[in-house]
Formats: sequence, C-alpha cells, structure tokens
Amino acid sequence: KITTPEVSAKKASVQIVSSFVNPDNLKDLSLTVTLKNPKGKKVASKTVLVTDKTSTITFENIKNPELWDTEKPNLYRLTAVLSEKNQIRDSVSEKVGFRWFEFKDHGPFYLNGKRLLIRGTHRHEEQAGVGAAMSNEQHWADMKSIKEMGANFVRLAHYPQDPEIYKACDELGLLVWDELPWCRGGIGNDVWKTNTKNMLEEIINQNYNHPSIIIWSLGNEINWLPDFPDGDNAEKTNSFLNDLNDIAHKLDPTRKTAIRKYYEGSHIVDVFSPSIWSGWYSGSYKSYQKAIDVYKKEYKHFIHAEYGGDSHVGRHSENPITGENVIKAEGWEEAIVQTKVANIAQIGDWSENYIVDLFDWHLHISENDPTFVGNIQWAFKDFATPLRPEDDIPYMNQKGLTDRNGIPKDAYYVFKSYWAKEPFAYIESHTWTERQGPENTPRTISVFSNCEKVTFFHNGKSLGEKQRNIAVYPANGLTWDVNFAKGENTLVAVGKTKDGKTVSDTIKVNYRFNKNDTASSLQLSSEKLKNGNYLVTAIAIDNNNLRCLDYEASVYFQCLKGGKTLKNQGTPTGSESIRMANGKASIEVIPDGSGKPIEMTALNQSFKGEYLKIEP
Repeated sequence: KITTPEVSAKKASVQIVSSFVNPDNLKDLSLTVTLKNPKGKKVASKTVLVTDKTSTITFENIKNPELWDTEKPNLYRLTAVLSEKNQIRDSVSEKVGFRWFEFKDHGPFYLNGKRLLIRGTHRHEEQAGVGAAMSNEQHWADMKSIKEMGANFVRLAHYPQDPEIYKACDELGLLVWDELPWCRGGIGNDVWKTNTKNMLEEIINQNYNHPSIIIWSLGNEINWLPDFPDGDNAEKTNSFLNDLNDIAHKLDPTRKTAIRKYYEGSHIVDVFSPSIWSGWYSGSYKSYQKAIDVYKKEYKHFIHAEYGGDSHVGRHSENPITGENVIKAEGWEEAIVQTKVANIAQIGDWSENYIVDLFDWHLHISENDPTFVGNIQWAFKDFATPLRPEDDIPYMNQKGLTDRNGIPKDAYYVFKSYWAKEPFAYIESHTWTERQGPENTPRTISVFSNCEKVTFFHNGKSLGEKQRNIAVYPANGLTWDVNFAKGENTLVAVGKTKDGKTVSDTIKVNYRFNKNDTASSLQLSSEKLKNGNYLVTAIAIDNNNLRCLDYEASVYFQCLKGGKTLKNQGTPTGSESIRMANGKASIEVIPDGSGKPIEMTALNQSFKGEYLKIEP
C-alpha cells in the first residue's frame, strides 16, 4: 500500500506498507524495496528484516520528483522483494505517481499547484457483441479514444471496472472518479448494508495505489426508486452515508469522497454533483451558465457530472428542435420525475445536429469560465439498458459520443475541437450527405477544428479563411454560408496551425431543390463489405422515387435464407429493429457459406414488405 505523504516540485516522500501472508512459515525473512524513476534509474532502496505481519518503509527527500499529471503522467516503479537467506521467495511491483491536488472552495480544481479545468466523460464497461466481457485490447481502445479526444478525467459509471482501466488511466494521464455501485435503489436492510460496506473497503484496498484516482464516490441518485420499504428515508440514508464516508476517509485520508444527485446528503461528502441536464431533461442549454453559477455558490466543492442527450447516427435536421416557445427557457432545475416535465428528451428529434449544438454550447461556457471546476459528459459510448425498449435502437441509451462499437459520432469532434492537441478539421457532417432545400437558400456549415485558422472551399472555390476564436459560438467562429448547387457538392476544410502545419477534411453532399413527398414504400439495396459480409440498406421513398429525408419510423430487417443478420449489437448496422435516420436504415448480413443467394426482407407498419435477393 503506497502513499506519498509529501509532494512538491522540489521534493517528495513515499511510504510503503507491506503485508505478509504466513510469515511464520519461513525464517530469516528480509524485505528489499527499490524505487526507480520513469527512466529506470534507481532513486532509493532499503532492506529490512521481517519481524511482523506488516512492515513500513519510507523514502524521504526524493529531490525534484518528476510529477504525474494529465499531460505528462510520469510513473516511478516500486519493487518489493521478499527473501529468505538471500533466496527470493516472492516479489511484487507497483507504479507510483507523485502528484497533489485541491478543490478550491467555490472555485476551480488544482493539480500540482496549477489550475486544471476538468474535461471529463463517463465510461460504461461494455462493447457491442461482447457486453461486459471485454478484452484488454478493447478496454485500452476506449481509454485511448477518450484521451485522443482531449479528456483529462473519467468517471467510471457506476461501478469499479477492470484492473486494466486503472492501469490505462495511470499511463495515459486520466484522472479518475471511482464509484461504489450504489446507483438508485435507496437504503437497504442489514445484509445490504454489510455488502455495501464490504464493497467500499474492497474497492479502496484494490485500487489504492493508482495515482489517477482522486475521488471515491459513494453513490449516484442513491434514494431514487427505492428497492426496500422506506428505502428513500433521508434520515436513515444520511446515517449510513456518514458511515461510508468515515470508512473511506479512514482507509484513505488522501483522497476525496463524492456523490451525485442526492441533495439531502450533499453536506456529508467532500465533493458534490447536482443534476444539470440543461437542454435535455430540463430547460434550454442556453441557461447552463445560470445553473452552474447558482451551484458554485451553493456547494463548497462543486463538480458537474452528467450532461448531454441522445443522438441517432445519421439523423440530421436543417432546423433541430430546441424547445423554444414550448419549454421554459429558465427552467434549468431538473425535476426528479422527468416524465412530468416538458423536455427535449421527449419532444426532440434526436438529431446529431441538436446534440452538436448542445455540447458546443456547454463547452463554450465551461472553457470560458475561469472559476468553474469543470464538467463530465454523459456518456462516452452508447450502452445497453433494459429500460429503453422504445429508443431508436431498442434497449440502447444513445447518449454516447460514439456508437456502441466506439465509432465516433459528430459530437466526438466537437469535444476534440476544444480539447485535443493533435491538429484536425472535421466538417459537420460526414453522415449528412443527402440534403434538400429551396434554390439560392444558403446553409450554414460548421467546421470543428483546433487549428488556429481554417479555409473553406465549395466546389473548388474558396469561401474565405477564418480565425478560430474560443469566445465565439458556434464552432468557435468556424462557420460558412454555403449556397449549394443542384447535384454533387464538394466541401473542403483546410486547417493551419500556428507552426504552419496543415490538415484537411473533405465531404461530398448531394443536394436537391425539390422536397420529397410522403413516404410510400421501402427500397432495398446491398453492397459487399471488405470483411465479406453485406450491408443491406432500406430507404423510404415517395411516389417520385425520392428518398424521404424526413422519415423516421422503425424498420424491421430479417434474413430469410443464405445467411444471418448481425443482430442484437445495439449499433447503427447491428439491430434488426431500428428507427430510420433521414429515411435510411442498414444492417450487416453474414453469408452462411453455402454459396446460395441471400434473401432479405424489410418492412414496417406503413408499407408492405420489400424483398431483396443477393447473388453470391
């Protein structure tokens, strides 16, 4: 068990408490502990005789330590070797990070004495096709993608996760909010309480040595939807929450405790997150600044965990539903019973455009507020849930910045434009390549980029260079009005960094001036994929054979012969039941290897079924 009692830029100390199992079985035991710096050079070493079941070794005055932070996650290696008469009996090795942190009262967060704006997301431990049984490679892919987006913080929701995740966070430089799995359900009986305390102790003991962890969270929405009689009794809940808080601080006095959305117990823990879902479950996203200003004053150590909304890949709108004139703009206070409050979650279009605008506004606020501690977006990937059979992809929470396979949506690039270091440019949107509108009606195109300057081209003609300005909304000022031509349009964005490096992005948009009529039937087609499977696509068309870009009803796929669908994946091409995105839906089909034709059908409530035969 490793702690760093003293850490500064000039010197540090490290204390190692070693525990021994069955030390009486061996004689003349000695313990040698060695500390090496990130380059592998020995910094300190000490050998002691083992005379008890525990042993404490302290290394003092480690000069000019290479600090662990989110930009340079420097890790020392500590090795403990147990020997009997100079013969090694056992050894363990751990990583050590020297860092200190502070939540300023009613103010920002500091890491190693410098203000750090928390730029966070949430991570659920699951993936299309494997659920929670993820490989180490898949775990690392998630965390690398989060880091490449520019995040410096991750809340592990709502349970402790695979050991590989903590290792990745240590090595990549991601601060961690580690959470006890008390998510809703209220206060339980004595058996429940014993289990809960045991879990908290196990979580802290197992993950104690990870420098990335700064918060032990004691629960989320803990009194909502109680599982036991009187389970939402605030007095009983607070009594038990106090017990948990004491356990956490006794086992680890170096880190903070936290909870989210249990207001009655906000005074018990060190850090509190109220619930602010501006522009989704309540109010307008334009009221976000008002919400955080209120909570900054109300809570001594305030952090904002969970914000965002659902988006369906490929669904776009020229005028996303914002709730204006329907939802009270100042109604940012979230109601506990969300179903009784008019909100965008209920009346919105779930378009990628709306979510892009929402996140752009939230980041516009947080990145320009010098006293804000920071926020944590919900959630990084779409994830499975038994509670949402009615969603566009059934049983999926679609609030991810990526789909359930980790493939980025448009929203991912909004975060990247504010946070990422590696230069890039992204035109909104690569999944919006079929559009319609009146002739000579300019459309505003946003480019999300972290480059200092961006030049935009339409069909080879420059529409001008613009300077990125973080104080300007939307897209940090990187927007251009494009007067689309009929047919194919080529859009190119070229970003230039301060040191003269250039990056570019190109998309082609097919634009039409005549609006589709009411959908009258489905049209099926297929294309062979590189992996040998087929992508079968259904398009809703009108009587003039135009794709109905405003059609969003569900379509149901079925493979009748010659193969099987890639179903139950919860992805845009891995669900037999899926709502259309701008009149389009697809599914991946796996041939059975018989060499016989694949026969597919697609239907919905409005039209007769359509059939497709795919010849091998």
